[in-house]
Order: sequence, then structure tokens, then C-alpha cells
Amino acid sequence: MADILEPEPAEAEALFGDRIDLARRFAQNLAEHGEERGLIGPQELPRLWNRHILNSAIAAPLFSAGGRVGDVGSGGGLPGLVLAIARPDVHWVLIEPMERRVAWLAEQVEDLGLENVTIERARAEEAGRYEGMLDAVTARAVSALRTLIPWTAPLARDGGELILLKGQSAPQEIEKAAKVIRKHKLSDVRVEILGEGVIAEPTRVVRAVVRGA
Repeated sequence: MADILEPEPAEAEALFGDRIDLARRFAQNLAEHGEERGLIGPQELPRLWNRHILNSAIAAPLFSAGGRVGDVGSGGGLPGLVLAIARPDVHWVLIEPMERRVAWLAEQVEDLGLENVTIERARAEEAGRYEGMLDAVTARAVSALRTLIPWTAPLARDGGELILLKGQSAPQEIEKAAKVIRKHKLSDVRVEILGEGVIAEPTRVVRAVVRGA
């Protein structure tokens, strides 16, 4: 129920600036309809802002203005819709295979008036028209790196970047994905921690440069 939605943290307005009203509207929409539509669990409402919305928004400065970025497994719009709100100067391609989630994403794009979003109903490995075309690819809470890299790396252009939002096990995931990292010619693979001292739950991001054949 929306009445148990976590109060908006003070940091939210600083992260979204003059787009804060759109972020508030999205948070309210997700709180009101997310559980019934299978997008979030009921236990997520009391931490929706800190654990999910701000956790996604803190990554917004990592993306280059004017770029085209794919969000693999967009689900309820985390991080894709949040980032599209925070960065209207970037075009976002939300890649999601499930029809009901695609319907939700389309509804939110229309409701929020987002003109910088394209929705692609497909699995990442089936989104062939974007292969080698995106300036960056992101994902959040989709899969372990050794599975996620083969889905995301082929979509990035030569010299493009993977910016993958992960949990505390990110360094261990990099170790386990060593073979896949070599196969997909990733360089400068590293973990960055975003938002320490700024938001309640800092975000770990695995970044890597994609080098084509």
C-alpha cells in the first residue's frame, strides 16, 4: 500500500534537481501498483527510496550526455526509468522480455512524459538490432557477472562501457567471471562505490570498457 511508502529522503531533491517531481510521481506509481503487478515485493515499500530509487539515481553522472544507453532487464524501471528521469540528456533503451513489465514501462513513459526512452521487448541476447550500437549498457539485480556479461557486452560499441549495478559481492563476481571477461575483451574492469556519505545505501558499480573484434 502506498501509505507505507518510505518518506522521501532529503538527498532525493539534490540528486534529481528540477526533475524531482517526476521521481516522486514514479515512486508513488511504483508504491501503488508495483506489488500487485509483480514488480516489487511488499517488504520493499518501506525502503523504496533508499534501497531502489536513490540506489539507481546515484549512478546517473556516470553516463555521457547525448549517448544511447541500454538497460538490460529493466523490470519495474530500476534503474532505467529512474536514470531516464535523472538524465534527460541521455537516450535510454529499456530491454525487457516480459510482456506485463513492458506494459508497465510503457505506461510510465507516457505518464511521466519521458521523451528520451525507447522500450524493446526482447531478451538481451535477442536484441540484435542494438548489437554493437550502444554507448553504454547497464543492468541492476539481473544476474551474476559471468551470466550478465555475455548478455550486455555484445550490445556495446567498440570503446563503449558496461556500467552494472551490483551488490557487495561484486569483487568476487569479477573473479568468477575472469574467463568471460577475457572472451568479451573487457578492459579496465573495476568496482566503484558510489554515494558514500551521500545516500543511506551506497551503490557498487562494476565498470568495464568493451573492445570490439
